[in-house]
Amino acid sequence: QLVESGGDLVQPGGSLRLSCAASGFTFDDYAIGWFRQAPGNEREPVFCFRFGDNKTIIRDSVKERFTFSSDKAKNAVYLQMSSLKPEDTALYYCAAKFWGSTCDPRDFDSWGQGTQVTVSS
Repeated sequence: QLVESGGDLVQPGGSLRLSCAASGFTFDDYAIGWFRQAPGNEREPVFCFRFGDNKTIIRDSVKERFTFSSDKAKNAVYLQMSSLKPEDTALYYCAAKFWGSTCDPRDFDSWGQGTQVTVSS
């Protein structure tokens, strides 16, 4: 099970940290992905990380602004978002895939319920 939190309304240029707490499994040998979906749009990948070999896939539009971290003791991962833009507004999901090798949301089989991020003045 995955549970996201941390979404909020924030002004452009602001920061947020999203959290994803996992239960029922540990991250070893899993890929964790952060995805987002805005109304009327398809779900798109933001950041994917595979714990076994630290393979990382990052969406171009969030490079230099979003960073990924994890706390294995808490069995949680985080998405630190800075310099937020209105186009970052979306419902953000975390997802897991055993030894996932892509950042395609269709390949991920465990999903959280999502947390809303709204960037607006």
